Amino acid sequence: MTIRLLGRTEIRQLAKAIDFRPRKSFGQNFVHDANTVRRIVSASGVHKHDHVLEVGPGLGSLTLALLDRGARVTAVEIDPVLARQLPTTIAEHSHSEINRLTVLNRDILGLRREELDEEPTALVANLPYNIAVPALLHLMAEFPSIRTVMVMVQAEVAERLAAEPGGKDYGVPSAKVRFFGKVRRHGMVSPTVFWPIPRVYSGLVGIERYETSPWPTDESFREQVFELIDIGFAQRRKTARNAFAEWAGSGNESARRLLAASIDPSRRGETLSIADFVRLLQRSEEVDKPVVRETKGSISVR
Repeated sequence: MTIRLLGRTEIRQLAKAIDFRPRKSFGQNFVHDANTVRRIVSASGVHKHDHVLEVGPGLGSLTLALLDRGARVTAVEIDPVLARQLPTTIAEHSHSEINRLTVLNRDILGLRREELDEEPTALVANLPYNIAVPALLHLMAEFPSIRTVMVMVQAEVAERLAAEPGGKDYGVPSAKVRFFGKVRRHGMVSPTVFWPIPRVYSGLVGIERYETSPWPTDESFREQVFELIDIGFAQRRKTARNAFAEWAGSGNESARRLLAASIDPSRRGETLSIADFVRLLQRSEEVDKPVVRETKGSISVR
């Protein structure tokens, strides 16, 4: 049976029926335009074999569109009122499709992989503006099974995530998200498709995780790379030599490590790609390794 998507009138009636008022603290703005949710799901490439992790399903607009594609959905909702209502709404609009939905009343920033019965293969969400970047980075790190991402975020955040090295919008989020995969913009979304209407435009961002990562992906390595990214952007106008001086121990040592990584010490952090940050860490580890030399009858370490 065809799934009925929610429209503007249904969204308002549903909110009134459960005596619900959107909360700014949770970043609650609900999409009520069926064409927009279809566009998001279509751009995500989600199909019936996917297990989709949805963040902040709200009143269920995007959830219904995902189920309409035949996917299994785990919806993580922090608001207990909305979490309780979602299965009822889905059952009323999709009937037999409710068996493909799991709802968790959780804060997404604390979600762990052991809480899910099945590893997710995709992340599709209208991310709350106030936690969009932390939530995205947390989920990409916590769920390596996620191969494809399609998120709607504030337009300014979308520009930062998709920005290339050297651009005015390129920064910490731009570099960190590229640790996991390739990033693409998928256009803008008007404020008029939301209730309540936000004061800003939104943007769609897609991420395709690397099929084979160009660098190690273990937690320790990732955290060290992210530390370098934070240092590199802490004072954007500093040269790389000066920016990394405290981390390296001195300006001369910083320059030596940068040159070992084939990075001009006069470059600024805002021009460094994720590959540059990774290479800086890897070459620095090689520089720090003790040199073991064998001499007749003994081994010396220098």
